[in-house]
Amino acid sequence: MSLNAEQLQALMLQIRQWSCELGFSGVAVSDTDLSIHEPGLQAWLDAGYHGDMHYMESHGMKRARPAELVPGTIRVLSLRMDYLPGDQGWRERERARQNDASQAVISVYARGRDYHKVLRQRLQQLADKIASVTGPFGHRVFTDSAPVMEVALAARSGLGWRGKHTLLLNRDAGSMFFLGEIFTDLALPVDDSGAAHCGQCHACIDACPTGAIVAPYQVDARRCISYLTIESGVAIPLELRPLIGNRIYGCDDCQLACPWNKFAQKAVVSDFDVRHSLDNVTLTDLFGWSEEQFLRHFEGSPVRRIGYESWLRNLAVGLGNAAVSMRGDPRMVAALQARTDHPSELVREHVQWALEQHLQSG
Repeated sequence: MSLNAEQLQALMLQIRQWSCELGFSGVAVSDTDLSIHEPGLQAWLDAGYHGDMHYMESHGMKRARPAELVPGTIRVLSLRMDYLPGDQGWRERERARQNDASQAVISVYARGRDYHKVLRQRLQQLADKIASVTGPFGHRVFTDSAPVMEVALAARSGLGWRGKHTLLLNRDAGSMFFLGEIFTDLALPVDDSGAAHCGQCHACIDACPTGAIVAPYQVDARRCISYLTIESGVAIPLELRPLIGNRIYGCDDCQLACPWNKFAQKAVVSDFDVRHSLDNVTLTDLFGWSEEQFLRHFEGSPVRRIGYESWLRNLAVGLGNAAVSMRGDPRMVAALQARTDHPSELVREHVQWALEQHLQSG
């Protein structure tokens, strides 16, 4: 079914209504021209900032060329979905937990259901609604699941702008939201891209515990706590371990520091409600979980994908860092000693390091 300009405008109005009904808090449309981003992407890869994420390099410039990824694509629908489970005062609560060495800090976005599943299902529902009007049409849905420059596309659509921490920022919602896309062959009307509003602010850069934001709009993943605790499956570099603190899955520091996140919106989708008290749990309690408990508690969670071995590695680092204020804590030391003969060399090495932090004098 071929739609004229007036019909496409009317369809876009319906898309905005449907997306709201499906729990999305914003939707905008861009074309597919990301050529301006190709030199920066190549320079980032050449610098090795992608670390061991070899898929970033293998996909090359396809990431910046939507029509190569999905032939026939002429428009991209970018959508955002808020995930903040709390309300006012959430930043203060998060900082307080970071300052309590006994607490295990999991990134806010990962305390509920896996966003990949939530967004992908709802994006497809939106595509189905579009098809009910247009008939079968060329499309594919994405959410952090393919070589897609989602922030660049969202910024081009006017859904927000790229912050200096490289995340998308929105004047009305900060950055505490997920992004998803529908690549399509429908000639939907394109929205105007907006201006950036970071100005001279560098709060996110100053806040990064490991100095991973090496320049505005440039992150060295090899130093990023999210990369170290999620993407990397090897030993965490010794010099970075003390900087991780009690962050055991991801890191929100750049977002906690961003002034725009005073406007962060509470999630309207119940899938992102906190599970298993992950906003108030200790390192010792989590370190005591068996692999069966880990798999059961994190069924349907993004945390599960790192595997039990990396989970214990991350917790051991947190327990070792707790020695700064809780050196020799009996519960922590006992928990670590119980893992000294773990079958994984990776786990054993991190446990031994953590014990040394607790047992050293002074």
